[in-house]
Amino acid sequence: MALLNSYDEWSRLREVVVGSAENYTSHERELSFDLFHHDNLIRSEWYYPRLTAPGSTSGADGGANGGQGPGRRSGQSPIKQRYVDELTEDIEGIAATLRSLGVKVLRPLPLDKATVEVRTPAWSAAVVPPLNLRDNTLVLGDEIVETPPMIRSRYFETQLLTPVFAEYFASGARWTVMPRPLMTDASFDPSYANSTIGGPTEPVRDPQPSPYDVGFEMMFDGAQCLRLGRDVVVNISTANHALAVDWLERHFEGRFRFHRVHRLSDSHIDSMVLALRPGTLLVRSEKVAELLPEPLRTWDLIVPPVPEVNNFPQYEDDDLILTSKYIDLNVLSVDEETVLVNAACPELIRTLEQARFTVVPVVHRHRRLFGGGFHCFTLDTVRDGGPEDYLA
Repeated sequence: MALLNSYDEWSRLREVVVGSAENYTSHERELSFDLFHHDNLIRSEWYYPRLTAPGSTSGADGGANGGQGPGRRSGQSPIKQRYVDELTEDIEGIAATLRSLGVKVLRPLPLDKATVEVRTPAWSAAVVPPLNLRDNTLVLGDEIVETPPMIRSRYFETQLLTPVFAEYFASGARWTVMPRPLMTDASFDPSYANSTIGGPTEPVRDPQPSPYDVGFEMMFDGAQCLRLGRDVVVNISTANHALAVDWLERHFEGRFRFHRVHRLSDSHIDSMVLALRPGTLLVRSEKVAELLPEPLRTWDLIVPPVPEVNNFPQYEDDDLILTSKYIDLNVLSVDEETVLVNAACPELIRTLEQARFTVVPVVHRHRRLFGGGFHCFTLDTVRDGGPEDYLA
């Protein structure tokens, strides 16, 4: 295993961790899940009303003590096994493609079938496997940072990456865990979800009290970051995000510079803007670039056509859609010229080929059900790039 080294999104990829969907059975609609997926639960072409009335102790408003014990929980939305089987097949295809391009692929521990929930003194939640690895870990240079989770069901997800992290640590990497939130209802800042940005909204309110309430806490995902050598562009939509970036700025003082953008999305930045090489951004629209730090506004923009409806599988009414139709902007760069792109997106493929990128089409069918694209499903741990100053 090489030394941990990852400063950007585009330099030659040497080692990467690819996620696992093993024993993925359901999503749980509770407060943290609905806040995290707010834009796509109630602001897209789909609409999923909250599952229970305010003041209940489980389901969508699930109070801090809303556990249901083993078995099916009241807020769970089951996922059909055929979707999980096809997702697993597609993930193995992603891993095989990366290996064929000379990239070393690492994997997390699989989620054991007997592990059905996570529990803390303040709450319990159904558990999900380590699929969207980009979220709960941030790699900056030679340091692994386990970030404070935003969804309760993913609280211990990085434990399944322990063997990978331990090997990098043994080889000289730094390994840090940010403060873990208590994650009671009062821990969450609902201001973004309760705003009127972007269309019809359904307020998220009536948090249930807990003896563990401490007010807003830091909660933050690595996928809120765009890494550019010494500079990191960070999306902030809540007080939870801002507290986490305060911590990152102090921890990395003198090593990295953090540039805050506000409410670019509800949380993640990597289906809004990705840096494909120095001087070139893939963006959802030109308006996105207007919100970025001034030096990035001079970079070349690649704006693909609006995705076609027939790019996506047709789902049934009880299938929970978690992403917008722009999820396939979530590409993964292998180097400055080579990009993994969903084979179901001919418009995006043509656009990138016209910009003289080598596109490697890979099958990924159910990205809207599982909330992630190629960038989400991977954690790049070794790239050739260093702490260059791209924004000077």
